[in-house]
Amino acid sequence: MSDPTQVLDDLDDESRQLDLIVSQLTEHQWVLATPAPRWTIAHQIAHLVWTDRAALLAVTEPDAFAVELEKAVAAPDTFVDDGAEEGAKAAPGELLDRWRLGRGALQAALRGAAPGARFPWFGPAMSAASLATGRLMETWAHGQDVADALGVTRAPTERLRHIARIGVRARDFAFGVRGLAAPEEEFRVELVPPGVSSGSNGVGSGALWAYGPESAPQRVTGPALDFCLLVTRRAHRSDLALHAQGPDADRWLDIAQAFAGPAGTGRPPKGTAAGAPEQVAE
Repeated sequence: MSDPTQVLDDLDDESRQLDLIVSQLTEHQWVLATPAPRWTIAHQIAHLVWTDRAALLAVTEPDAFAVELEKAVAAPDTFVDDGAEEGAKAAPGELLDRWRLGRGALQAALRGAAPGARFPWFGPAMSAASLATGRLMETWAHGQDVADALGVTRAPTERLRHIARIGVRARDFAFGVRGLAAPEEEFRVELVPPGVSSGSNGVGSGALWAYGPESAPQRVTGPALDFCLLVTRRAHRSDLALHAQGPDADRWLDIAQAFAGPAGTGRPPKGTAAGAPEQVAE
C-alpha cells in the first residue's frame, strides 16, 4: 500500500466512532475498569494520546522520537503503563481535547509526508500508510476495551480489512516472539467480511478476504471480526468461530498477534479472570 489516503480516511472514521462513545461519558464512567488490569477508560484514551504523540514525533521530529525510543528500551516492561498512567490523571474534557488535537496533527503530518518516506518506530521503520494502519489497529483494539467496559457492541465495518492484513503479515513474528520457528509454507486465510453471511464451515458464501495461495494445505477460516479480535488479543480463541486446518495453522491461532512488543497473556476465555494488558504498538 503506497498511497495512505484510504487508510488515513479509515483511521479518521475509526477515531470518530470511538470519540462518539467516550464524548458522552460521565466522569464516573471515565474511571470504569476495562479488561486490561489497572486500566480504566481514561487509561485507554490516554494511551492513544501517548502513541499518537509518539507517531507525530516519528514523522516530524525523528531526533525527539529517538529519545522516546531510548526511554522505551530502558523500561520495556513499564513504559506503556507509565504513559497511560500519567495521561489518565487529566480531567476527562482535557484528555479528550488532547486526543482530538493529537490525532488531527498526526493526520495532517501523514497526509503531507513525502511519497516513499519512511519513519522510525518501535520496530522496523514504517511508511506513512503502514504507520496509519498501525494507528487504526490500535484505535480499534483499545476501542474494543472501552466498548467491553461499557457493555457496548460495536458494529464491525470494512475498516477491519486493514487489521486482518496486519494479522496475516505478522504470522512469522508471532512465532518468533515466542522463540518458535515460523512455518516454512504459507497458509491460506479466508475471512468472511462484515455483513456477509457465513456457511456452516465458517466460510462465507459471498466475497471473502483471502490471503495466501489458494492451494495451501494449511488454512484458517472464519469471520473477519473474530480474526481481528484474535490477532489483537481482545478475545480468547475458544470464544471465536475460527477454524484451522493443519497443525501449524492450529498452533498459530493459539499465539497470533498483530502488534509489536511482548505477547502478554491475552484475554482469558469468557467467565474466567482477566488477563494482562497488551502492548498494541504496531
